[in-house]
Amino acid sequence: MIKGLFIMGFGGHARSVGDIALAAGFDELTFVDAQAREGEEFAGFPAVTALPEKLTRPGWFVFPGSGDNQRRRIQCDTARLPLATLVAPTASLGAQCEIGQGSFIGHQAHLGPLAKIGQGTIINSGAVVDHECVVGDFAHISINATVAGRCHIGAQVMVGAGSTVIDGISICSHVNVGAGATVVRDIEVPGVYIGTPARLVRS
Repeated sequence: MIKGLFIMGFGGHARSVGDIALAAGFDELTFVDAQAREGEEFAGFPAVTALPEKLTRPGWFVFPGSGDNQRRRIQCDTARLPLATLVAPTASLGAQCEIGQGSFIGHQAHLGPLAKIGQGTIINSGAVVDHECVVGDFAHISINATVAGRCHIGAQVMVGAGSTVIDGISICSHVNVGAGATVVRDIEVPGVYIGTPARLVRS
């Protein structure tokens, strides 16, 4: 049976999703984006403006392709087929880690033992989420970010590229940690945090 994937969106992250879906064994892809232009494609697979009215394709799944946390939540909430979970073959998964539906584990990412990843979450290429961490739904641990052991990352949190969260830290939901920041104490107020140590610059 053909294994197919509808990817919601056709931006940069959606193409990364397509790349990993192919590496993970999907045979067919269709990108779905209201702004898609006629004839657009990626790796030989088409972009269309809407899902078919009747979805009667055994073996097909849907996947949220947006890099934006809120938009990805909506894509998951409105899915009309089962959500796939994508793990790059080059990612490493520790013993007893858990990954929610609609989540994306990128190339060379590492999940430590007993890590728990929520629904619709991105652990991007080269990111590390170490032992016993909990990452909430629709969060994004960006490229080459490090979340040390026993951290708790809330829902819809963005941990920026190359940033570090030291061990045992808790970050509440709806926080954006800027690229290259270092989080050395718990974050209890939603907002944007930058720098080393990370400090609130906008709530």
